[in-house]
Amino acid sequence: MRASEEGWIHLSGQIVEGSHRLPIRIYYEDTDFSGVVYHASYLRFMERGRSDFIRLLGIQQGTLFEQTAAEQPGFAFVVRSMKLDFRRPARIDEVIEVVTRPGEIGGASILLKQTVMRGGEVLVEAEVRIAFVCDGKPQRIPAGLRQAMGETERET
Repeated sequence: MRASEEGWIHLSGQIVEGSHRLPIRIYYEDTDFSGVVYHASYLRFMERGRSDFIRLLGIQQGTLFEQTAAEQPGFAFVVRSMKLDFRRPARIDEVIEVVTRPGEIGGASILLKQTVMRGGEVLVEAEVRIAFVCDGKPQRIPAGLRQAMGETERET
């Protein structure tokens, strides 16, 4: 974490009982003309949830894809597949919560289960498989991340 971010740690949400929880306020830009959240906005909300979950596990995604001194391409996470179930709409000015928890951890991919909620009400459920790649090719997930995800999964 950069020194300038220390006072803003709450912006990344928190990991509670093995699940990452990220509150998000709905703004005008997230909605369609009627004030209902546009379906593609949920994809951005869930991306923030996944990114902050990985950040709180101690993985800085920005450093993964930087090139090394030998000019070798770096690593990155990419979305391989997504399964979404839209149940109820969110509306402008509401506060929702994106809950992210790890599922199956494979050799080069991780299944993340995400739920967008308002209070105790489920708005959207998703299963997102992310792959770890280098130069566009699948790579084994680093041991540190595998261990952090596994420990989080066991807590639930």
